Amino acid sequence: MAKRITILNGPNLNLLGVREPHIYGSTTLAAVEKSCRELAAAFSIDLTFQQTNYEGQMVDWIQACREEADALIINPAGLSFRSVAVLDALKLYDGPIIELHISNIHARDEHHRHSIMSGAAKAVICGLGTYGYCVALQSAAQLLDALPKSLPKPLRVGPV
Repeated sequence: MAKRITILNGPNLNLLGVREPHIYGSTTLAAVEKSCRELAAAFSIDLTFQQTNYEGQMVDWIQACREEADALIINPAGLSFRSVAVLDALKLYDGPIIELHISNIHARDEHHRHSIMSGAAKAVICGLGTYGYCVALQSAAQLLDALPKSLPKPLRVGPV
């Protein structure tokens, strides 16, 4: 049975590519989703990819992941810094969680520097631009032991 990975995207990421391109780049969320779907297909992963501007919708989706996803990748965007509701929902999820940020939040202004979600995450990826989605997807597949055996060992297991 194929592993199931869900990628959830928070507020304003629907405007990726036009919103502050000097910070987030010019790649659209549709292009990110297409790339993630191609990579998921190569890994034989069932992928769910969603975006919302609403905190309650994000909480509902995270709760649904308890039954529908083996791993969760979340770019909480603006919810990262204040949403206790999203944090509490993440704490209820038993699978691996990868928190993802396009920009390096640690180098940002004081309002975008500290994500409260990180304490619920297995890993945090930030600052790789939209390529971070590919890294997160590969990492989630590795955590689920779902990478193809045909990949070179360093990609499948890392240094040993």
